[in-house]
Amino acid sequence: MPGYAAGFAVVVSLFFLWAVANNFNDLLIRQFQKALDLNRAQAGLVQFAFYIGYFVMALPAGLVLRRFGYRAGILAGLGFYAVGALLFYPAAEVREYAAFLGALFVIASGAAFLETAANPYIVAFGDPARAEQRLNLAQAFNGLGGAIAPVIGARFIFSGVEHDSATLDAMSPAALAAYRAAEAQMVQLPYLVLAGIVVLIALAVAIVRLPDVPRETGGNTWQGLRSVWGVRALRWAVVAQFFYVGAQVGVWSFFIDVVKTISPATPERQAAYLLSISLALFLAGRLIGTILMHRIAATRLLAAFAIVNVALMLVAALAHGMTAIYALALSSFFMSIMFPTIFSLGVRDLGPRAPLGAPLIVMAVIGGAVFPPLMGWLSHGIVSIQTAMLVPCLSFAVVLAFALTVPRSVQR
Repeated sequence: MPGYAAGFAVVVSLFFLWAVANNFNDLLIRQFQKALDLNRAQAGLVQFAFYIGYFVMALPAGLVLRRFGYRAGILAGLGFYAVGALLFYPAAEVREYAAFLGALFVIASGAAFLETAANPYIVAFGDPARAEQRLNLAQAFNGLGGAIAPVIGARFIFSGVEHDSATLDAMSPAALAAYRAAEAQMVQLPYLVLAGIVVLIALAVAIVRLPDVPRETGGNTWQGLRSVWGVRALRWAVVAQFFYVGAQVGVWSFFIDVVKTISPATPERQAAYLLSISLALFLAGRLIGTILMHRIAATRLLAAFAIVNVALMLVAALAHGMTAIYALALSSFFMSIMFPTIFSLGVRDLGPRAPLGAPLIVMAVIGGAVFPPLMGWLSHGIVSIQTAMLVPCLSFAVVLAFALTVPRSVQR
């Protein structure tokens, strides 16, 4: 839309912002194992709390958008995000896992508002025929945030101090308590800075010029939800998004653990940098995918990327050494277009009903709450965390099924 370049840029910045929160979680899983003496299954509750926040708040976010508009929804989301980030400071002081999980829930509530608003808003910013390309371009900045987050986290969340179990057992109770307290406090500064950045972006959203996108404001909410649920493309997009997000979060959450399992001598910071390289490939995939969509139908490209990721997950789960690590890292490239493409295919025929349909797809990210604890549980005495990558493998097969069937659905 002409005249809204600044507004478009501000909305796109939101994609970067929630990526940082999402991808900090991957490092928190490792950090909390050290700071709070958690096992892998317990640490996986980081993602559970985060994505439960998405699930609970996505529909209220849609109702706010429907009643008050996109700008109000975005400002509400930024408010939740800033408060949640600030809550990390007292949580680290008391060193209670429940306090951290509560803070993550609040951040996720804000992210749910941002995603519910920003994704359909970008779709509505211009020509509907170019919605997939436009959303993939915006989501490229999500990939940029994802690539940068592990680098920042490796520097400011990881202390670089790593003790094996024998060293920890040999520590006095006072020394061990001091070590864990210091590790917990490592998260305070990054989240304080993050809260400040969120407040600045909220000020920009409040003053920048944004388009007024038509939306349904009347009628019965439940009737409206039943109406959008009757659109087959939306229903299948919800299913596909559940499995995709579960796969993505599962892979990234335990990336560092898989690297440490395959190569125990690899320092945590180096493993985090490998994750950052993987997320840089994710960003590259978003950019290249956006270009390819000018020549290749979005559904065909989605199917091709899903096929490759099924194969890569098989290699990551069953191969040995660096071959498995490289396959796991490369999978991010082929994940890149999945979320925005599934999202845009699900909502592009909804028109003014998008504020009711979009939350249903955002709620589907609860897959991110289900898969990490499941994979963590499987890795304790059933299979290794590396072999648990077969779970994302099955999920990408579901994305493939969606890509092969959605053309008929979209034309409904």
